[in-house]
Amino acid sequence: MSGNVNLVMALAALRDAADADRAQQMKAYHKVDREYLGLSNTVGNELAAQWRKSLPLDDCLALADALWQSNIFEARITAAKMLVQARIRPDDDGAWQLILKWMPEMDCWAIADAVAMAAQRRLQAEPTRLDIVERWTTSDHLWTKRAALVFTLPWTKDRNPKPHEIAARDRILGWAAGYVPDHQWFIQKAIAWWLRELSKRDPDRVRSFLAAHGEDMKPFARKDAARLLD
Repeated sequence: MSGNVNLVMALAALRDAADADRAQQMKAYHKVDREYLGLSNTVGNELAAQWRKSLPLDDCLALADALWQSNIFEARITAAKMLVQARIRPDDDGAWQLILKWMPEMDCWAIADAVAMAAQRRLQAEPTRLDIVERWTTSDHLWTKRAALVFTLPWTKDRNPKPHEIAARDRILGWAAGYVPDHQWFIQKAIAWWLRELSKRDPDRVRSFLAAHGEDMKPFARKDAARLLD
């Protein structure tokens, strides 16, 4: 099949499960002017898994990009889910480049978080990409700046990190410290999210961060970050 035929079939599969009432509710909630289909997460998950399994890598990437370019809410979410694989063979550079291409067009938290799930896998597969992520910390684009923390959440997960993982953890905490004066809600929420996740495995680092920077965070973010600490 050509990429265009794949896109027509893919959009038809998404539209088959459309719910007009739910679509209107989603449009009102997300407040971004685009088409919404009102799909459940289950529909997108199942279709993305099916296309990942059945399509050669180049066709899968082409379809994911075509779905993204359609600018339909659920199509963008599904496009991101098509790149959520721990391993992409022979290499995942095409998927990583697609994520970088999409990032300037991220415009709401739901789409940004869907892309994050794919990007987290790509960063775990190749941690040297953190050098690229670090450039985002000075971006004027909210969702790119936020991505530096949301994309790197895997570095909060390991209870027994290796020395290079500790170094990466401290590096990212440095980015978070630099974000503290930015009181945009989504930036403060991202700081709190990173710290809260880290507190499950490395509470002392979170306590140290809050001792140094907590007073300068928004109160809701400081409270959220410390929620799981004793």
